[in-house]
Amino acid sequence: MKAIFFDLDDTLLWDERSIQLAFEDTCELAKRKYELDPKVLEENTRKAARELYESYDVYPFTQMIGINPFEGLWGEFRDEGKGFQQLKEIAPEYRKKAWTEGLKAMGVNDPEFGEELGETFPAMRKKHPLLYEDSLPVLQKLKGKFKLILITNGSPDLQKTKLTLTPELAPLFDEIIISGDVGRGKPDPVIFEHALKLASVKAEEAMMVGDNLNTDILGANRTGIPSAWLNRKGKKANPDIRPTYEITKLEHLLELL
Repeated sequence: MKAIFFDLDDTLLWDERSIQLAFEDTCELAKRKYELDPKVLEENTRKAARELYESYDVYPFTQMIGINPFEGLWGEFRDEGKGFQQLKEIAPEYRKKAWTEGLKAMGVNDPEFGEELGETFPAMRKKHPLLYEDSLPVLQKLKGKFKLILITNGSPDLQKTKLTLTPELAPLFDEIIISGDVGRGKPDPVIFEHALKLASVKAEEAMMVGDNLNTDILGANRTGIPSAWLNRKGKKANPDIRPTYEITKLEHLLELL
């Protein structure tokens, strides 16, 4: 084993929790103004965001690169390329509509306030950059012993923003690969083959570590790379996507290696 490939979101960065906190902070404004239940507004806005996101012509591109609806609610997409330019153009209106529809579902028709919430959410997300407690200690122990490669799906601009908000992370990696730069996201073998080439290793000399069976583990399987599924939340296994190993904490990777 010569190289370890790591996923970023919800493997090293606790992105899911950061998004949750951003929703809570933003919905609190609606509670103060209209006495709305923050949890219900969050559910409605999440639903509206997903439906809107899937309605745009650029949606297939977001699936290929791996950009989810909630990243669309705070990303600026200052990247080159037609797909990213489309996202950049629709993002302000998308944010406004998602929150406005969330309010409407609760009987409040206030597009101006919807726009205010749409602009508040990105600020709140940037306010809550979270790393898992074991991320840095594990990476620090592996640094120098293995080539460490970060493979993350998403907009280069947005993923670099996440790394800027958690500046301790990037220096621990030998290479950082972002799907938007490659043109294909996990689980496409192209991005894994690119990582193998950068690391100058064979598939059997690397290991992919990630939380997502459908992207990290499936992509590794397709490329012949051994994998460790980081299943922090005790999710159900998928008989069609089998990791080489399963761990419940990142620190268990050290014992495994």
